Amino acid sequence: MSEVVYRSKVRVERLQGPMRRAWLPAHEEPVAFGVHGDVAEHYGHEPGKYPAQTTTLDYVVAAAAG
Repeated sequence: MSEVVYRSKVRVERLQGPMRRAWLPAHEEPVAFGVHGDVAEHYGHEPGKYPAQTTTLDYVVAAAAG
């Protein structure tokens, strides 16, 4: 079996409701995650309750498309 060549060091902090902050490699500041638009509506969040933020799903789709 081969050796592990990379282990991602990520820390995620839940703030409130869907809002999270993540510390990712190569970023000096934390990255904000949350919900917006149709995603917020799907999860039953009333409009304007939380600021619109990129979802984790958006990051996964961008990574897969790249």
